[in-house]
Amino acid sequence: MFLTLRKTGIFILLSLIGALFLGSVQAQPYPNRDITFIVPYGPGGSTDPISRQFASQLEQAFKVNVSVENKPGGSATIGTAAVIRAKPDGYTLGLTSNSVLSYQPLVNKGLAWKGPEDYQSIVKLVDLPTIIAVRADSPWQTFEDFMEAVRKNPGKIRAAVSGYRTTPDLAIQELNKIAQVKIATIPFTGGGGEALVALLGGRVEASTGYAPTMLPHVQAGKIRIIAAFTKDKYFAFPQATSVVQAGYNVTLPAAYGIVAPKGMPNEIKDKIVTTALAIGNSPEFAQFAEKHGLILDVKGPKEMDEEMNEYTRVFRELIVFMDQKK
Repeated sequence: MFLTLRKTGIFILLSLIGALFLGSVQAQPYPNRDITFIVPYGPGGSTDPISRQFASQLEQAFKVNVSVENKPGGSATIGTAAVIRAKPDGYTLGLTSNSVLSYQPLVNKGLAWKGPEDYQSIVKLVDLPTIIAVRADSPWQTFEDFMEAVRKNPGKIRAAVSGYRTTPDLAIQELNKIAQVKIATIPFTGGGGEALVALLGGRVEASTGYAPTMLPHVQAGKIRIIAAFTKDKYFAFPQATSVVQAGYNVTLPAAYGIVAPKGMPNEIKDKIVTTALAIGNSPEFAQFAEKHGLILDVKGPKEMDEEMNEYTRVFRELIVFMDQKK
């Protein structure tokens, strides 16, 4: 009897100690443990540098480990859903893009989000202009040469893209719409790296993607950038033709930002937003962006929501066009 009471007393004491310890941990200001940063794309693509730069600076600011976790698949919807469905405690954040937040809900009704009301925008960071590359031995020296060939060979000029209805794919579809041409897009599930391999191997005539993936191959003399979907000259490739200046009003970049689950406590949400904005506006992040061909466009949650709503409108019109062409 005495032993039973003694064991019961010890159990109660340990429980009290555990509760006090847990309470002290929970009472500590956010953050007091590791943060998971989910990237809805495979490793090695254009998003890797953005994710790791932001995570590194967040780690320095919060003084806790920020673990980058790649969750590719479903045109980036699997990883984004993992963020949105996570516990809204501030310990799960993720990178995402306009094509995921604004396009996918229009064509995939089973997603965990329809619009900004279903997730917490944290910060819009950068735009990554879409570019068109051809092999160095291609007969097309300029974008004008390329478009002339496209007009003469409707549907026969193939452009590799990083997945079905990703931003590079949609940019080409928008160009088809505006220019009234037919460039065939060939999607690759392995992302921009696989699409570029297809170009290097001669399986397609062009590849549409981003500067971080293509720059090393330009420097190696294997490919040539002939166009950028920008209003002005693209600083990363000043030799490339601006699609807008060529007469086609198409500027559909990959717009990257950070999101979190809806419903975080205000004090935690505000701290994350304030820190994320500081990172985006820091000289360190600006230097990184310039090095990787990224255009800084730092916006807070409200502005990011407005931008994603505008992309939804653009994508909805584009879907109507693509459906008509089927």
